[in-house]
Amino acid sequence: MDHVTERITALLTDKFDVPAELITAEASFQDLDLDSLSTVELYVTLQEEWDLPLDTEAATPDTTVGQLVAHCRELLDGHRSDG
Repeated sequence: MDHVTERITALLTDKFDVPAELITAEASFQDLDLDSLSTVELYVTLQEEWDLPLDTEAATPDTTVGQLVAHCRELLDGHRSDG
């Protein structure tokens, strides 16, 4: 598991009380019982930790953990190549 997946998994389990066994790349925010407020809080936390321009309005109940991980990786890779 890479650091992006590990951190998102840790946030979901520690901050949002999502059982670790439910967190898979295919699991949507709806599957994990994250409401819109929790989703925004997750995105804001990642924005602050990694200085990423995540669009909270792009997150929907159908957004999956894998999609969030991929998007964060893409932004982090862009950050590294810019700096």
